[in-house]
Amino acid sequence: MDGRTIHDADVVIVGGGPSGLAAAVALRRAGVERVEVLERETDAGGVPRHCAHTGYGMRDLHRVLTGPRYARHYATRAAKAGVVVRTNTMATGWTAGGDLEVTSPAGLRVVRASAVVLATGARERPRAARWVPGDRGQGVYTTGQLQQAVYLHHQAIGRRAVIVGAEHVSFSAIATLRHAGVHVAGLVTDLPRQQSYAAFHWGARLAFGPVLTGVRVVGVHGKPRVTHIVVERVADGRRRRIPCDTVVFTGDWIPDHELARVRGLDMDRSTLGPIVDTTGLTSVDGVYAAGNLCHPVETADVAALTGRHVGTALARQLRARSAQAAKAGVPIEVDGPLSWVSPQLIRSTADLPARGKLILRPHVFAWLPAVRVVQGDRLLWQGRLSRFIPTRPTLLPTTWLARVDPHGPAVRIEGV
Repeated sequence: MDGRTIHDADVVIVGGGPSGLAAAVALRRAGVERVEVLERETDAGGVPRHCAHTGYGMRDLHRVLTGPRYARHYATRAAKAGVVVRTNTMATGWTAGGDLEVTSPAGLRVVRASAVVLATGARERPRAARWVPGDRGQGVYTTGQLQQAVYLHHQAIGRRAVIVGAEHVSFSAIATLRHAGVHVAGLVTDLPRQQSYAAFHWGARLAFGPVLTGVRVVGVHGKPRVTHIVVERVADGRRRRIPCDTVVFTGDWIPDHELARVRGLDMDRSTLGPIVDTTGLTSVDGVYAAGNLCHPVETADVAALTGRHVGTALARQLRARSAQAAKAGVPIEVDGPLSWVSPQLIRSTADLPARGKLILRPHVFAWLPAVRVVQGDRLLWQGRLSRFIPTRPTLLPTTWLARVDPHGPAVRIEGV
């Protein structure tokens, strides 16, 4: 095949972050022999490798670790389980037969596998993708770029920064900037309140100053380096300048979905990731998806739990020697104050999603919101959830799943 080396595996996982490594470990522990992880970076472990702050591992490991220790934990666990992790290796496409095309320092090759798990994660939209006008001065980052510059490359950042966004990752950016000796002048968000934990919000206010809500950035100015930004109040359009030499754009995630699109997977228009069922199976037989590729963006431990769930479900299919077919299934739709749901498809009412819950993403704030689940004119479930917060997940129990008619219309989740 064009002189490229060909080798076989039982399962190939694209992405060596928490979800990919957790899926690989689950597969090996379930008895799947040849499991390979392809990681484009020099080291496996994903984004936590360059997040020096603590807070990782609470849900999956039941202990708290720093990002680098958390990443090393999964890399070590994968190695001990017998997973082959190929770093500096990128899956660049697919052959006509559905095999993976891979490039690495060793050259080009094709990997044939019984199944492929896509765990390519997500990334923050940079300034250009957010249509923020102004000058192209130095000192503009996303959180990921900032963390790599500080923790991996030990670069000087600046003196005074503004963070655009007020969700979990925004407060992570504060920790990184403070580690680099940069004063944080404030966080700005166009939403009416911050979207992270209250403790983070008050801790940040005590540490450096304002969290500006209901404000959007309408300009970044200064050459050769940023000198200030211009913000505008959403309510009345009033503008003000905030002096700074560093701007960090946080959140506003998009899945790393290029490989999924090239393969022709059915994509969800709201999450921008592939449509998956409760086991992680996509619209193409033998191709699964896990972690933040499916629904950006969750914390690393939640992504790892999703990867573990997908690996366990896939191992069960391989063990039965009857790979689950990517049949149509029953779609899951959302309405009202909900932006999206994941997973989006029910192929078997016996297969629960990861953690036994669906993930909902609202676009409004609400306390104890009323929600109902219907299929046609049948009420499957109704009740109240804890809260709606934009950019943060809301978990919906799936006790109603067994009552879904596999031949019926779409299941609809409605915020009342």
